[in-house]
Amino acid sequence: MRFTVLGCSGSVPGPDSPASSYLVSAAGFNLVLDLGSGALGALQRHLPIDEIGAIALSHLHPDHCMDLCGLYVSVKYWPSGPLARIPVYGPAGTALRMARAYDLPDEPGMQNELDFRGWQQTQQIGPFTVRTVPVPHPVPAYAIRVEYDGKILVYSGDTGPTEALVGLARGADVLLCEAALRDGDPNNPPDLHLTAAEAGDHAKRAGVPRLIVTHVPPWFDREAQAEAARRTFPGEVLTAVPDLVHLL
Repeated sequence: MRFTVLGCSGSVPGPDSPASSYLVSAAGFNLVLDLGSGALGALQRHLPIDEIGAIALSHLHPDHCMDLCGLYVSVKYWPSGPLARIPVYGPAGTALRMARAYDLPDEPGMQNELDFRGWQQTQQIGPFTVRTVPVPHPVPAYAIRVEYDGKILVYSGDTGPTEALVGLARGADVLLCEAALRDGDPNNPPDLHLTAAEAGDHAKRAGVPRLIVTHVPPWFDREAQAEAARRTFPGEVLTAVPDLVHLL
């Protein structure tokens, strides 16, 4: 299983990175986790659009889903003719939300180009077994576990502190975890994001060997957030940066 960071900037695109998007590939199938603002361009450095197998959305904030608008245009107006519909897994209401984002009629919206499917607790997406759990965030949000051939990647999406993420990540090889807030800031809102220390603590309690810190906003320093995570996590800590490739 091959994992590639397409975009890792938290909340908004940054000067050196699109917002959240990650590519997971195995057995010739390509699964894109989130497709946030600016990520469609970065994706094309690694994968032609007509080779996307499916999209998986953790939630419907723009920094995680808004480049579906560009994907819709690409599928509809592909030079050789419309591409086959691309499956898009996400929270209930994703099809309607994206239709309104592009100012399309609610029906059919983007549904002739994108095959919207609601999250189940477990589903098969190409060669991957994908499990999800709801996590705390201001909108319906999910952490995502991707399994293939004995290898497991867990992606936190956006979440406040939660035992649900710890449980989903148990047995995983890698936890890709957001660390959008700074430790000790009294202005940190509840049930919105994790601090770096909280990301490390979740990884420690899950027993994973490797943590990749991501979703750091451009107004904070990625390496400083990763270093803060090392204070609570004894395993290997990596920093998500654009074009990082990791083999599981």
